[in-house]
Amino acid sequence: MAQPQQSEEAEVPPLRVGMVGYAFMGAAHSQGWRTAGRVFDLPRRPVLAVICGRDADAVRRAADRHGWADTETDWRALVERDDVDLVDICTPGDSHAEIAVAALAAGKHVLCEKPLANTVEEAQVMTRAAEEAFDRGQFAMVGFNYRRVPATALARRMVAEGRLGTLRHVRVSYLQDWLVDPEFPLTWRLRREQAGSGSLGDLGAHIVDLAQYLAGEPLAGVSALTETFVRERPLTGGAVKGLSAVSGTGTGQVTVDDAALFTGRFTSGALASFEATRYATGRKNSLRIELNGEHGSLAFDLERLNELSFHDGTEPAAHAGFRRILVTEPDHPYLDAWWPPGHGLGYEHTFVHQARDLVQAIAERRRPEPSFADGLQVQRVLAAVEESAEKNSVYTPIAV
Repeated sequence: MAQPQQSEEAEVPPLRVGMVGYAFMGAAHSQGWRTAGRVFDLPRRPVLAVICGRDADAVRRAADRHGWADTETDWRALVERDDVDLVDICTPGDSHAEIAVAALAAGKHVLCEKPLANTVEEAQVMTRAAEEAFDRGQFAMVGFNYRRVPATALARRMVAEGRLGTLRHVRVSYLQDWLVDPEFPLTWRLRREQAGSGSLGDLGAHIVDLAQYLAGEPLAGVSALTETFVRERPLTGGAVKGLSAVSGTGTGQVTVDDAALFTGRFTSGALASFEATRYATGRKNSLRIELNGEHGSLAFDLERLNELSFHDGTEPAAHAGFRRILVTEPDHPYLDAWWPPGHGLGYEHTFVHQARDLVQAIAERRRPEPSFADGLQVQRVLAAVEESAEKNSVYTPIAV
């Protein structure tokens, strides 16, 4: 009698994930790990092995909700587990370096949420650890998920193909309004010792990475302004959930920026402008970027996530103009595995694509992108922005 064939799932080796953190980003990353292997044909099968958080009851609820098999309350115990191949770091920035370096030393692959660290010095330590681990066959990536929007990935492809010609301008903004109420409590995102910076690190890191990714080159220097509009806020009175929290008694000092504005210059000489704020009343998650080149322009708006605007400047003026590309075709990035043309994707799909890309990089034994070195470059830009703002907007070169 013929032996029953093994299931396809059993034939694919597992990639056992341990995640530290379970709140907003933890939920998003859980969605990505849980879904990636069910949509894409992956060379390794993501397994949600263990999730970690300090509150045992809360982390157990998160595990049950998101499908994690086990829990830990100490990240050090998670890092040392034999049933964890990859450590996914979804904690505030003040713990990124310690966890990532320990995980790499323990022989694990690492995915770390952005920004990579709170300081350039921490990011340098992490990057050195990642380079040493790469030589041992371990891989580390930063979670800049907006690279994984099909429309932005298509934009990168078009720039690389020369559709814009020589780049002249990049202008980008990331606007939110969740801090406009001065009575909103003093969460960890408003404390420098935990978050590193405010809108600059939270939103600015995203747009710096996206601008450099789409342009295909780094920023060489910046001139900046930052501002903190509300300098004292009520202390929190309970658990913080995503971008919401409840006030308690007493107040504390806000020690991060509320908004950052800066201009910059790419290494090619192209000019750039950036705005990141959590005080743009009426804007919930408005990320917009436009690139202008000698032959054309591209524009993307996160609130129209499945669309890319393109102007081909080589066409006759009589019928030239911006046109909408509906990025839902199977030959667009990532979309061969999803729905029929015209059926759009959403924010959560960027984390599925992130998991897919990292799994493939690990299986192919190649350096994932964005690497820790890419995260370090972003951190250097953020540091230059803060230095420039402290010096009344003096143009500040970015260290290489």
